[in-house]
Amino acid sequence: MKIVSPSFEHMARIPSKYTCDGENVSPPLQISGILENAKSIALVMDDPDSPGDTWDHWVVFNILIPRVDGEEVTLLIEEGSEPKGVRGMNSWAKLGYGGPCPQKGEHKYFFKSYSLDIELNLVEGTTKADLENAMHDHVLEKAEIVGLYSRLKIL
Repeated sequence: MKIVSPSFEHMARIPSKYTCDGENVSPPLQISGILENAKSIALVMDDPDSPGDTWDHWVVFNILIPRVDGEEVTLLIEEGSEPKGVRGMNSWAKLGYGGPCPQKGEHKYFFKSYSLDIELNLVEGTTKADLENAMHDHVLEKAEIVGLYSRLKIL
């Protein structure tokens, strides 16, 4: 399995459009090479460089895997959209995407996709910690892309 973005390369700067300095919309993502026996995808974006605990920016699970005539096709997540799944709670206590907004310095933002052998019995608003506990023995594969961001100016 592989996750990429047409908007930034792995370990390269995330364009400000996808951050609190810009439009704060989610970047486009493409997930491909999903195993045939996978039943769902989970997507997490977090910032382990945040002071204190890791900051969760985006949590979505039970994302349906697109298949045409039984064949897997690339899962496309359009810019500014949520994948078709169940939205979890981010660290701002909101559902949906919240872009990079580091207080100081450059941070790494991990976009992680997990293929799972089940659909999870979790509700909208589930936290990343609860998602990770529920996924524990069900992850078939994991892929990630890391983007970098530092503030253009701090107000």
